[in-house]
Amino acid sequence: MRPAFSVVFLTTLIGAGQGLFLALYAAQLGASLGAFAAPDSRFLLAGAFASLLLAGLGLLASFFHLGRPERAWRAASQWRTSWLSREVIALPAFMATTAAWALALYRGSGASLALGAAALVACLSLFVCTAMVYAGIKFLQEWASPWTLPNFLLIGSASGFVICVPLAFALAPPLTGPAATCAVLLTGCALAVRLASLARNDRLRPRSSPQSAIGMQGHIEQKSRGFTGGSFNTHEFFHGASPDKMRMVRAGFVTFGFVAPVLLLLAGTATGSFALLATAAAVQYAGLVAERWYFLAQASHPQNLYYQCAS
Repeated sequence: MRPAFSVVFLTTLIGAGQGLFLALYAAQLGASLGAFAAPDSRFLLAGAFASLLLAGLGLLASFFHLGRPERAWRAASQWRTSWLSREVIALPAFMATTAAWALALYRGSGASLALGAAALVACLSLFVCTAMVYAGIKFLQEWASPWTLPNFLLIGSASGFVICVPLAFALAPPLTGPAATCAVLLTGCALAVRLASLARNDRLRPRSSPQSAIGMQGHIEQKSRGFTGGSFNTHEFFHGASPDKMRMVRAGFVTFGFVAPVLLLLAGTATGSFALLATAAAVQYAGLVAERWYFLAQASHPQNLYYQCAS
């Protein structure tokens, strides 16, 4: 498939915002259970603002994917059958509940834990809806995978926790170590699941063939696509990248999305360097943009058997 960068930024930004909220709410919940001292309210409020900012930027990016942005509200009308419509509902619900949670924190309200629980439900629902937009497309084997939902959940959570580490370093130093530990563990789990999905996709073979497409048996050799110019089919359903570029992107996102951030986090916590911790978050986000581009591009539409395979 041909990745749309509006979708790449939508999914990576809201995933990071969701992951950051999970880190913040875990800190608040842990403090309420006596696991550690209550964090400075500035840490939770600044994190909530950053989470909402990331989700808002993702929502803004989604509008660049619409042919008629003024009709965006109609995207929610098919919520009974469409995961995309459910995502359109779940994203504002997550933002609204997170904003309510932040407001309760600002006012010192005892309802903040309950509102955070509501935001947690909205957060997890949004992860499910976003992942199922892709996992629910059965004819795209690379997406219709049992690994798709865990990938979205773990990658979003890992990126949010990595962002949380420099935030904790600046505003809640006692939480820096626990946040970094969780970020490293989540990034490692996300890498393991992503490698498993890559291994699965490498073993896939097309379910369709030229023979099944036209209902004939025997040897069929395609000589031409019937035209020499491009079309909507060749532009929108194939990324156009060479195999070498695909391998380069794959190696790049594994390195910068997973391995490098872990090394930077370990170095940053060992040396007490805010710069290294902040760099870990920036490097990981760049790597995850490449990861999401690869995820979208790797899916092979069945029509490419005709439009992209010609001797």
